[in-house]
Amino acid sequence: MKPDPSFPRMELEALSVGYQGVPLIRDISLSLKKGEILTLIGPNGSGKSTILKSITRHLQLIAGTVYIDQKNMRTLSGKELAERLAVVLTERVRPELMNCFEFVSAGRYPYTGSFGRLTKEDRAVVEDALRRVHTLDIAGKDISEISDGQRQRILLARAIAQEPEVIVLDEPTSYLDVKHKIELLEILSDMAKKQGISVVMSLHEIDLAERISDKIACIKGDRIAAYGTPEEIFSDETVRELYDIRSGSFNALIGNIELKRPEGDVRCFVVGGAGTGIPYYRALQKLGVPFAAGILPENDLDMAAARPLAVKLLSVPPYTAAKDADIREAERIIDEVNYVADCGCPTGEYNRANAGLIAYAEQKGKTVLRSLTVLSEVFQ
Repeated sequence: MKPDPSFPRMELEALSVGYQGVPLIRDISLSLKKGEILTLIGPNGSGKSTILKSITRHLQLIAGTVYIDQKNMRTLSGKELAERLAVVLTERVRPELMNCFEFVSAGRYPYTGSFGRLTKEDRAVVEDALRRVHTLDIAGKDISEISDGQRQRILLARAIAQEPEVIVLDEPTSYLDVKHKIELLEILSDMAKKQGISVVMSLHEIDLAERISDKIACIKGDRIAAYGTPEEIFSDETVRELYDIRSGSFNALIGNIELKRPEGDVRCFVVGGAGTGIPYYRALQKLGVPFAAGILPENDLDMAAARPLAVKLLSVPPYTAAKDADIREAERIIDEVNYVADCGCPTGEYNRANAGLIAYAEQKGKTVLRSLTVLSEVFQ
């Protein structure tokens, strides 16, 4: 009987999870529908892996129930569970004398019978799984000879070959470079949206979690700290509280993380805009140089980094030219410093005053820095 589509594909009802009968996290109630991606985020050691291992029966539940397609998971046989649920955990597998094709073929065990013989159709499924994670070229290699990143993708291929309704992954982007992180998440997104496979995973990269997930669960303390859509969860305050951020900042709007701003008197005035100033702000932060930035519209791309990093920030409303008072304040700051950074932002109708600030700095005999190389040499 097919599951009722109006019901969640997987549902966690009042779970308590932990070790040796001692609860670590209580009252976990989460659900996901067909084709949804649910991501667990939270600090290291918060219990994300414990939750995942408990819902996959790698750890015994202390309390509560996991339902798959409205069926209590405890009532499912191993074969029935394997037909519905595939698992990719962080532990490194060390299979003996197996190449990658053979390892991925193990994902077909719910369908191959007691002898484990692959049919032509089984082999086609395995090849397709290898192709989808871009590892078909290493199918014949011994799995002990491939890189960590390749091994992570082979693990995912084995899960895909299992043809499950739900895939559970513990930190699947571990050991992957940026290119392969993006590719893996694209594969998961494609599986969810086009094939209707539901995904439950944990991620450290909250910017990636925000972009790929339909639901987010924040794990901290002995309860779920927050649960909802990315739009509901990713506020500056929620992320600061979840990770106990006391210095630096997280910009929820664009998933941007900045380190702590330098302290002290302003030593450089940065004239940027349209994103041109961001590399200068970050370079000065690394060098420990307190700086001022301006004059920026409140909706300018630079504001994402200027607001948390600049000691002094001059801004104006969107689509508004700087007023005389704004210009005088910028000139006052320039008078007090020896260096002005010209980031090369194109001048238009609303930021024409910034070109005047560069001219003012040169007139006053200030050193105008027009490249990151020169800036770094000056402040080293």
